[in-house]
Amino acid sequence: MSEQNVARVQEALERFATTGEPPWDALHSEVVVRDHDIMDAHDYRGHAGFARWLEDWAAAWSESSIEPEDFIDAGPLVLVYIRQRTIGHGSGVALEREDAMLFDFRDGKIASLDYYNSRDQARTAAGLEG
Repeated sequence: MSEQNVARVQEALERFATTGEPPWDALHSEVVVRDHDIMDAHDYRGHAGFARWLEDWAAAWSESSIEPEDFIDAGPLVLVYIRQRTIGHGSGVALEREDAMLFDFRDGKIASLDYYNSRDQARTAAGLEG
């Protein structure tokens, strides 16, 4: 099952990168997004919450891209290391970071996405050491 989950995440991220549209059919209707990069952020729930998270994220940047670098099978979870490149909306400051996303599944669909700006924190959350 975990290899299938890795493939699901790869496909979902590829479609998002290609179309700019969330892969709605890959997201569980009760998907939860937890963005550990936003101080005091709340959980974003459901498809409407997922769309709101993307809007909130995009509001800060005039340009933004993510590039998956590694997909890690973490049992039922999938950990993805990403390289994020952004330009601040108001400041024009360019930023490049090494972030991570942790995906969990229900009924063959993405049920949760945790976004981390610390790969070590994401590894710990996935139950991986080192």
